[in-house]
Amino acid sequence: MGMATVALMLIGVIIYPCVCGKEFSDHQEIKIQTLLKRLNKHALISIKTVDGDIIDCVPIHSQPAFDHPLLRNHTIQMRPSFIPEITSTYTKKKTKATQAWHKNGRCPKNTVPIRRIMKEDILRSKSIESFGKKTTSSIPENDPSKGHEYAVMNSMQGKYFGTKFEVNMWKPEVQVPNEFSLAQTWLVSGVGTTRNTIEAGLQVYPGKYGDNNLRLFVFWTANGYQGTGCYNNECAGFVQRSNKIAVGGTYNTFSQYDGDQYELSVLIWKDGENWWLQIGEEFVGYWPGQLFNSLGNGATIVQWGGEIVNRETDGKHTGTDMGSGHFAEEGYKKASYFRNLMTIDETNTLREPQGVYRTTGHDNCYNIKAGDGGTSWGVNFFYGGPGLNERCP
Repeated sequence: MGMATVALMLIGVIIYPCVCGKEFSDHQEIKIQTLLKRLNKHALISIKTVDGDIIDCVPIHSQPAFDHPLLRNHTIQMRPSFIPEITSTYTKKKTKATQAWHKNGRCPKNTVPIRRIMKEDILRSKSIESFGKKTTSSIPENDPSKGHEYAVMNSMQGKYFGTKFEVNMWKPEVQVPNEFSLAQTWLVSGVGTTRNTIEAGLQVYPGKYGDNNLRLFVFWTANGYQGTGCYNNECAGFVQRSNKIAVGGTYNTFSQYDGDQYELSVLIWKDGENWWLQIGEEFVGYWPGQLFNSLGNGATIVQWGGEIVNRETDGKHTGTDMGSGHFAEEGYKKASYFRNLMTIDETNTLREPQGVYRTTGHDNCYNIKAGDGGTSWGVNFFYGGPGLNERCP
C-alpha cells in the first residue's frame, strides 16, 4: 500500500485503484461475451449469407424471446386463430422480393432463422446496455430540430387492432453511419413513459448493422423508449414463428427508378392477447400481449411513412435519402409509396382509414402527397426526398 493511500486512510478515506486500461478492457470484454452468449442461442445449422450475415437456425423453443421473465412459461402460438380478410385489386406490375440468405440455404422445420449478433454489432452501439434499443423517442412529430425528420400519414384518434398495407421497397443512400432511413408503420397507445408501440418496416442503418443493406425490422417498447423493447431478436420479446423470414434479414432486390417495382405486403393484427406479423403470405411471428399494458386495449393511432436521422454533418442538412430519394410529386416508379392502407376495428374487420392527415418537417427536404391511384390503390400516398438540395436548408 502506497504512502498516499495510508495517509488518506488515516482521515477515513479509502482510494481504490481505477478500472482503466487493460482492466477496463477485460471488464468490457466479459460483458460483451456474456451478452453474445445470451443472445446467440445454439443453432442446429448456420447459414453464411452473401451479404456477410450469419443466420442461425435455432430450435423454436430456444429462441431469445423466452428469456423474458414474463415469457418463461409461455406457450407458443403456432398459428393465428384468424386472419383478417385481405383483398386487393392492384394490377400494375410488381415483383416478389425474397431475403438474401435464401440463396445459401433454408432453416429446417421447427427452427427459426435468427441473425447472429457479432461483437462488432455491440461495439457499434452507444453502450453495451443500450444495444438493440432506441435511445430517443421515435414517434413522428413536426419538430425536425430533434434530429429526426418524417414524412408520415396518421390515422385519426380511435381504437385500432391492426393495420395492413403494401410498401414500395427502395435502397436509400445514407450519408453517414450514424444516420438511418426507414419506411415503417407505428401502432401506438399511451403517452410519455406509458407509451406502447409496435413497429415494423424496412430500414438502411449502417450504424446498427455495419452495412448499407436494406433490411426487414421489427421493434417494440412498453415505456416510451425508456429501456424496454428492442429491434428484432436483440432482446427477449418478439416471438419468431417462421422458418423462412428473418427479422433483421436483408433484401438484395428493390425498386429501380423508372424500372421494376418491388413491394412488401405487411399485415399486423391483434389475435387474442398477441399481435401477429404477416409478411406476404408468411406468418413471421408475434409480439406477446404480456409485453404491453395500454396496447392490450388496442392502439389509439396508426402511422405509416418514412423517417430519417439528420446529424447535420459539417453544419449542413444531411443528404440521406428518404425512400427513393425523389419527391412525392414524381409519382409511380420514381417516388416511394404506401398503398391500400387499412386498419382493423374491434370486429376484426379491415377498413379504409378515414381522415388521414400528414406529418412532415422540412417539405423542401422530404415531402408527402396523397395519391389518387384509382380504387385499385385504395388509400395511398407517395413520399420521400433527397435531403440536402438547393431548397433544403
